[in-house]
Parts: sequence; C-alpha cells; structure tokens
Amino acid sequence: MIEKQDYSRYTDEDRQVWQLLFDRQMTLLPGLASSAYIEGIAKVGFRRDRIPHFDEVNEALAKHTGWQLVVVPGLIDNKPFFELLLNKKFPATTWFRKLAELDYLEEPDMFHDVFGHVPLLTNQDFCNFLSGLSNIALEYIDNEWAIELISRLYWYTVEFGLINDAEEGLRIYGAGILSSSGESVYCLGEQPLRVPFNVEDIINTPYIKDKFQEKYFVIDSYRQLYDSLPEVARVIKKHVSVSMA
Repeated sequence: MIEKQDYSRYTDEDRQVWQLLFDRQMTLLPGLASSAYIEGIAKVGFRRDRIPHFDEVNEALAKHTGWQLVVVPGLIDNKPFFELLLNKKFPATTWFRKLAELDYLEEPDMFHDVFGHVPLLTNQDFCNFLSGLSNIALEYIDNEWAIELISRLYWYTVEFGLINDAEEGLRIYGAGILSSSGESVYCLGEQPLRVPFNVEDIINTPYIKDKFQEKYFVIDSYRQLYDSLPEVARVIKKHVSVSMA
C-alpha cells in the first residue's frame, strides 16, 4: 500500500496545475482561512513555483508535531487509513488533476491532500483530534454503521469545518473547502446554514459529495475538537448499541 513519491515523474502540466491552483487559493484565502492554516503554509515551506517534496515537508512537520506524510495510490480502506492517522502518518496521493479538471475532481488528488490538509498538521490540538478520532474508529472498524458516523465527524470537521476565532472571526479550516475556490467563498456567504459544533448533530447529518455543503459546523477552537473526543466515544457507543438492539 505504501509507495514513494517519484519526484522526477512530475510533468510540466503537473507543475502548471500546482502553480495555478496555489496562486488562485493564495489570492482568496488570506482573510478567509484560519491563521493557523495560513501560518502552517509557511511552516511547511509551500511555494507557488515548486511542487512539495514529501521528504522536505516531513522534515518541517517533524519540528512542529512529529507527523509525517506517507504516499498512497489513492483512496484506501478504512482500517489502514485510521491506522496511519493513529500513528501520526497522513496518507497523501502524489498525482495531479489535469488542467481541464481544475474546478472539480471526484477523487482527491495531491493538491487537495497536500495543500488542503498539510498546513494544519503543524497544529498540535488538531493533530491530537485526528489521532483520537482514529483510535475510536479502530475500536469499531468492523461495524459499518459506526464507521459511517465517524466518517461524518471527519467530513464536517477535517474536510468541511469552520472555526469562529475570538480574534479573527469566522474562518475556514476544512481541507475540502481550502482546496476549492468556489466553496472557499460560498461557505462564508449568506446561502449555507452555519451552526455550532455539536457531535450528535453532526453524526445525524449525512455528508454531501457532489455539490457544496448545505450545512457547516463551527468550532470555537482546535482544542474544542480534541476535548470533544470523550463525547464522540460516548455518542458512537450509544448509537451502536441502539442499532444492535
């Protein structure tokens, strides 16, 4: 399953895709994205003119949280996915979408995996949440319903979460938004519903894959995510018990 990033295989089109998407998002995100994310971009050394090299990114991450990127071919099964996260390893692809697919891609590519996710891997509370959620998931790895509920929590936080910072106000931290120019603007606009982070509410909200989200959950801090883990464990246990009754 685990592969290596072959940096020599990147094409001129790959480099162009990275630069176009990087420039587009970095024009949009200041003032929209969480400062922890913006600061994380600098911490891991992302540049418009250079596709990230995983070895270099891992050196930077090691200094901040000890997390590492590992190469996977694409979407992987639940068990290896959560096992990697539990062990402070974030799975990422190394292939890029084509120029004709800049705005939407069904399966996450390297721009989503790396530009969207990696900067926040410099934030310890966020990383602790990822590990803790994975630990809960592995307890229920053979229970499809429990994994579905945990996947909703991951979806509405790690992928499509918003944060209401006391100093900054409403900001984006979810990677699915941060790697999408359209949703970066839409999620903070007037149309979607935004509600406070609530574990029970989230697990009762099926996720949406084929269009912008209709509802976003807003945390007050990254520490709130980590502190919610005991409640997550309790709520998942309750729902699993009900489903088996």
